[in-house]
Amino acid sequence: MKKIYILLISIGLLATSCKDYLEEENRSNAEESFYLTAAGYDLLLNANYSQLRDIYGSQVWLFAGGTDMYAGGREQGPVGLTTYTTLNSSSEGVAYLYDECYEAIQIANMGIYYGDITEQTDDIQNKIGQIKFLRAHAYFLLVQTYGGVSLVTDYISETVLEFERNSAEEIYDFIIAEMEESLNMVSETTYNGYVNKRAVRNFLAKVYLTRGYESFGSPSDFTTAATYADAAIAGEGLTQSFEELWLEDTDNYPINPETIFSVMYDPSSVSADALTLGNTQSTFFSSYLGGSDVAEDAPYRNYALVPTDYAIGLYEQGDERWDATFMVTVYDRYFTYYDGDITTSEVSHYYEPKWYAGSATHQTDYMTLHPTAIYHEYGTYHAAVNPNLDYETIPVKKFDDPAAPFGSSTSRRDIVIARVGEAYLTAAEAYFKAGDATTALARLNVVRERAGVPDATAAELDIDYILDERGRELLGEYYRWFDLKRTGTLVQRASMYNYEVEQANFNGANGALKILRPIPQTALDLNQNDDFEQNPAYQ
Repeated sequence: MKKIYILLISIGLLATSCKDYLEEENRSNAEESFYLTAAGYDLLLNANYSQLRDIYGSQVWLFAGGTDMYAGGREQGPVGLTTYTTLNSSSEGVAYLYDECYEAIQIANMGIYYGDITEQTDDIQNKIGQIKFLRAHAYFLLVQTYGGVSLVTDYISETVLEFERNSAEEIYDFIIAEMEESLNMVSETTYNGYVNKRAVRNFLAKVYLTRGYESFGSPSDFTTAATYADAAIAGEGLTQSFEELWLEDTDNYPINPETIFSVMYDPSSVSADALTLGNTQSTFFSSYLGGSDVAEDAPYRNYALVPTDYAIGLYEQGDERWDATFMVTVYDRYFTYYDGDITTSEVSHYYEPKWYAGSATHQTDYMTLHPTAIYHEYGTYHAAVNPNLDYETIPVKKFDDPAAPFGSSTSRRDIVIARVGEAYLTAAEAYFKAGDATTALARLNVVRERAGVPDATAAELDIDYILDERGRELLGEYYRWFDLKRTGTLVQRASMYNYEVEQANFNGANGALKILRPIPQTALDLNQNDDFEQNPAYQ
């Protein structure tokens, strides 16, 4: 019997008992035989998708912390990841993505192995193509975060105590080959939660775009990225308003038509333990909004990642994303916005936008109409304002799940990791880097048109403007750290806009900057290959 391949990369990979389907597979010939059936293989396919929840479901600071847009509030995320001051191979959170991505790779290798010997149904190649994409996706997260890592593609029957470190270039080559193979295997069907051709094209655009910035990349990578991004867009306009985009009815669990790929959390899938099986995306990006049992009054917030002054100041008057992203007006019950009559409700908090800053007339007029409101002046409710007061920083509402139980891991909202609006911005960046500023501007202005703001001009277009537009469109979504790392602006922008980060915080060993995150110490300790090197800034 084949045993699951155990790559001794970190302690997290030894603890596979938390994955019951893996532990049981290791110990039972009967269950191994089960994977040779169509029904058994479907469960193995679903296990590959389930691992996405572990990658994305709880550790939001891996994707957003330590950037220009979010800093800590009352709560503090992992200090190394969010401020870089103590970032080292043993820092809190450093091993999380490493462990979870290699767990995903283990499960994918298992799925690909059984794909060749299981019952050969009409759609088996489609399913193997989906798994190949998910494996490549895990490697894409790894190579962006840690640089070169170990390339493991086999389902092997013995424990491995020694492994090599492949170069980042080799990892990118593998990701592209794997995704392009997947593209030929998966279906063209409308997105229903499973990988389709559109999802693969979208991520191929991101992979080529990211590789284009690397020393081993080439200008043709940007051209290819633009082509794939346009193929992912597939001529689809942004017909929903930004508000409608985020008003998702989780009780009926639709898939938003703009979604290209997401981590799925339908209510029925978390019903066995609604307080722990959901995700945490809705709990970040705000101050705490109430006590311990106030689900009817306000959602749970943990104050761990709060928008910076820069993030709040990105929006201009008339930008529909301002009111659709933030709960600018809070009524006597927070959830009145969703299920009550706002015309008969009292305002309890109001956050003055940038365009009314310093306007005594506006404040006087507003307070005349809403005398019970607490009026938060612009410039007083960003991350650097850190008293122990509820509602002190502006709440982000776009991820709200009003019907979810009160708690930190209770959201049933999908975590959207690819959507059409973001694909337009990927295309804009790719065309810009490929030297076609005219098409870049056209793609970017599709996003601005939906937002209701004037078109950007050719004179404004540069990487900083594209990053600003990504900030407006994608606030709180799982892109920002990768955006800054990709474009080479992480040090400059984080130290400029994040009050917790100084430029000197990035200084590491050997004159290197702490841009790549360190290979986890647990991985190094378990590896018997003494030639496996740490990233230069942490040696």
